[in-house]
Amino acid sequence: MSDTNKMMTFVSEWLQEQYEPMRQLLQELVDIDSYSLNEPGRLAVAQRVIKQLTDAGIDAALLTDHETYAVKACVGDPSAAPVVLSGHMDTVFPTGEVLKRPYTEQDGKAMGPGVTDMKAGIVMNCFILQAFHHYQMASGKTLPLQLMLLATTDEEIGSPQGRHVIYQHVEGAKAVFNAEPGRISGNVVNARKGGATYTFEVTGRAAHAGVSHQDGISAIGILADLIQKLHALTDYDAGITTNVGVISGGTTPNTVAQYASAKLDVRYLTATQGEWLEEQITQCVTAAQRANSTIAWHKNAGFVPFEEPMSRSLLSLYKEEALALGITVDGEFTGGCSDAGWTSSMGIPTLCATGPVGGYAHTEREFCDLTTFVPRALIVARCCCAIG
Repeated sequence: MSDTNKMMTFVSEWLQEQYEPMRQLLQELVDIDSYSLNEPGRLAVAQRVIKQLTDAGIDAALLTDHETYAVKACVGDPSAAPVVLSGHMDTVFPTGEVLKRPYTEQDGKAMGPGVTDMKAGIVMNCFILQAFHHYQMASGKTLPLQLMLLATTDEEIGSPQGRHVIYQHVEGAKAVFNAEPGRISGNVVNARKGGATYTFEVTGRAAHAGVSHQDGISAIGILADLIQKLHALTDYDAGITTNVGVISGGTTPNTVAQYASAKLDVRYLTATQGEWLEEQITQCVTAAQRANSTIAWHKNAGFVPFEEPMSRSLLSLYKEEALALGITVDGEFTGGCSDAGWTSSMGIPTLCATGPVGGYAHTEREFCDLTTFVPRALIVARCCCAIG
């Protein structure tokens, strides 16, 4: 038996015995509020992940050099280009959500805030790393590959700092498996849209709507015109959507509104489309501008797209290794964004949604299919062996 086959056999057999420890760690992580803007909560999750790894004998570091928290841990040959197991530890749920609905289980499914998006993926990555570490210890040999776990804490708000962590630590990697939740279909994700959010703030001039209407400049009127122009940029055939989902403005019905604001979400398929949209938004603002008024706007956050060519090689490998376990899986496209966009834009082969299968992320119905925990870990582990 070759060394690669010995490694794959050991890692697979070890992982098949880890269902209960995986489930227990998942419960612990879900029961920690880690909303993206909850610094103590994000730190607590990061520290629990570090404890999980260090207790197993793996060196794990808390990264704080980009004004955020992240966890990095590596096993294997430090001179080799790493295979990266990536993910995020933050959730979209405001602090206090865990008190309302802590971790629960029913019919083989786990529920709770962030259970599938993506604390289950973080747990899975921890145990894959542990499996390879235990093989290294048992065999007395350095792994013929380097395996890196990298987990950030601000993905749900666009990775404003996490992207810099990724750029710094993932550069030159062989491959990235991003453990976002597997689709309800059981598939992984081989392409995602890019996206961004923008804020617009309009200042006009107030006036009494009955006495001196003509003296006013309605910020709401300007904003309404701008929204129509922005929405007209939607092109379903091209995969481009624009949506103003939040607006506010004015004071009373009988006052011409001096202030109004809006938030815009855009989605697109390619980096080129993203550049085009930025130009078009600028033109929309210019066209909506009125004398003696202002439109201030800025980009809040954004993801670059995860384009399909960057997943082809890994998807082929993933499907092959899944089939070896009797599992049929494919890749699918989604309009949601993820950190897979950052790694793929760096020219690194990337596959997303390799975590346990789940559904209804960002809602109270969110669930993780616990029966997929071990099988999904086995597929990624086999892929790592094959790449290494």
